[in-house]
Amino acid sequence: MGLLVPFVVRLWNIHSNRLLDDVALVRLAAEQAFDVPAVLRTQLDAFRNTPPPAGCLLLRGLPVGDLPPTPPEPTVATEKSAATEIRLLTFASLLGEPVGYLPEHRGDVVQNIVPVKASASRQTSTSSKVNLMFHTEAAFHPHRPRYLLLYCLRGDPQARTTIASIHGALPHLPQDVIDVLFQPLFRCSVDSSYLDGRSNVLGPALPVLSGDVANPAMVFDEDLMVGIDEEAEEALHMLGTTLTEHHGGVVLEPGDLLVIDNSVVVHGRSPFTARFDGTDRWLQRAFVVEDLSASEGERTGRVITTVFGE
Repeated sequence: MGLLVPFVVRLWNIHSNRLLDDVALVRLAAEQAFDVPAVLRTQLDAFRNTPPPAGCLLLRGLPVGDLPPTPPEPTVATEKSAATEIRLLTFASLLGEPVGYLPEHRGDVVQNIVPVKASASRQTSTSSKVNLMFHTEAAFHPHRPRYLLLYCLRGDPQARTTIASIHGALPHLPQDVIDVLFQPLFRCSVDSSYLDGRSNVLGPALPVLSGDVANPAMVFDEDLMVGIDEEAEEALHMLGTTLTEHHGGVVLEPGDLLVIDNSVVVHGRSPFTARFDGTDRWLQRAFVVEDLSASEGERTGRVITTVFGE
């Protein structure tokens, strides 16, 4: 596979049946961080401080506990305990500051990613019938997350989470294309879920690649991003093709936690057949930023509230 770092572990047990709001969940998770086994803390510290070229970390064998049926919608209340939410946020807290985005499942800091009938064929995390195209999470957002965490509660053998790192693609791109990708010649429209009925607009011109030429960061969305001229469009197309040719992936199983460095990795998902009968795939997702102060004035507590569209 070449893009994941497997690590098998049986984590400590957390028992909680209390109904907790997001602030309380993050606070409790931060307290739990002191109890994380040293070997895991070391693994996460190394991932944060010296990011591997693959840009991903896979932890396996985490508890999921007794689960109710998979909810039909991400925000439908379930009888599940808060244990997996706290565990997920514990890992998130070791990487930075967990946040929610108001349009994403009402701003929950832990979101349930489940197939939804109404969005089965859309380019969204709750789809199932379509190939979810490669994208930087919230590529259009000025406060997009640095890390994305996916905790599998129920898996589906058809659903392959696909991942591609710029470090895997860069050696296969011509230098003239790389030079174009470093220029602010690209614009990204806004995911429809962030518009709340407002008209979509293209964001400001930005480069796809930035930072160190030999070790760049990347922001890319195969569906939402366009080049501002023909040369930029060709470079964007070549990058997308190269990422597809040099990608990897994993079929997440219950107890898997996939950590993605959103600054260098794009991700997607293969189609799968949803049954909508309570047995479907169920992931929990968390977003992490490095600095809360960057979104000051566009954030309430831990919920980023930036408004897009016209």
